[in-house]
Amino acid sequence: MKPIRKAVFPVAGLGTRFLPATKAIPKEMLPVVDRPLIQYAVDEALEAGIEQMIFVTGRGKSAIEDHFDIAFELEKTMAERGKDLSVLEPTRLGPGNCAYVRQQEPMGLGHAIWCARDIVGDEPFAIFLPDEFMHGSPGCMKQMVDAYRKVGGNLISVLEVPREQVSSYGVIAPGSRDDALTEVRGLVEKPAVEAAPSNLIISGRYILQPEVMRMLERQEKGAGGEIQLTDAMAAMIGTQPFHAVTFDGARYDCGSKAGYIQANLALALERPDIAADVRAFAVDLLT
Repeated sequence: MKPIRKAVFPVAGLGTRFLPATKAIPKEMLPVVDRPLIQYAVDEALEAGIEQMIFVTGRGKSAIEDHFDIAFELEKTMAERGKDLSVLEPTRLGPGNCAYVRQQEPMGLGHAIWCARDIVGDEPFAIFLPDEFMHGSPGCMKQMVDAYRKVGGNLISVLEVPREQVSSYGVIAPGSRDDALTEVRGLVEKPAVEAAPSNLIISGRYILQPEVMRMLERQEKGAGGEIQLTDAMAAMIGTQPFHAVTFDGARYDCGSKAGYIQANLALALERPDIAADVRAFAVDLLT
């Protein structure tokens, strides 16, 4: 069984739900407290033992590249002033540990993943959707890599949601269940509530075998007129092991304004340097 060494981060989206904030700043660079969303995703990947980060970018996304580079002027100035540089340590990805590829057209998540095919090569790989903020210890991908070592094949992270919400997500048709692991017998992208096979939704983390790239190469457009990753994964069910891992932690949909605010509040209340002030303000606001 090959280890999971590479991760793909599809970050070419326009972030229109956060305009005008995302007019000049990638949505993945929006901060939760004091770290951008993409940093949390990369930290989660590093915790899971992933070595190479592959960013599928688009126009106007150079801030992501700059974030994971060395900021010479900033670091020199801080060092001269005797300031602690350790806060910047997580933003440094070493030479060869990150790669960038462009998605020239907005043709969907499946197409974005396919754009990374040559860098992924013939290896299983992880996928992170950064605006799906998965918060827990161990992290979501670490939980998935641990499960992968037991069962191999393909894995996706899932969460239970109220049934009336399933039409906004990819949903699994579940088979047998063993604690946090559930056999996946089918996948449906954004089904009607009455047609949904379960209330277990795909939640932005994947471990997939390289065969999915061959599926994506000939995948026709699906829901929303886009090439859907869910459709390509569904075609692999029955040919390879396929499981879902129910994430033991909290998930915040930072692609929505409400979810983004919730993530900021939840993490602020965990920070010893600001928790007391934020809690006091929240209590005062609600009384």
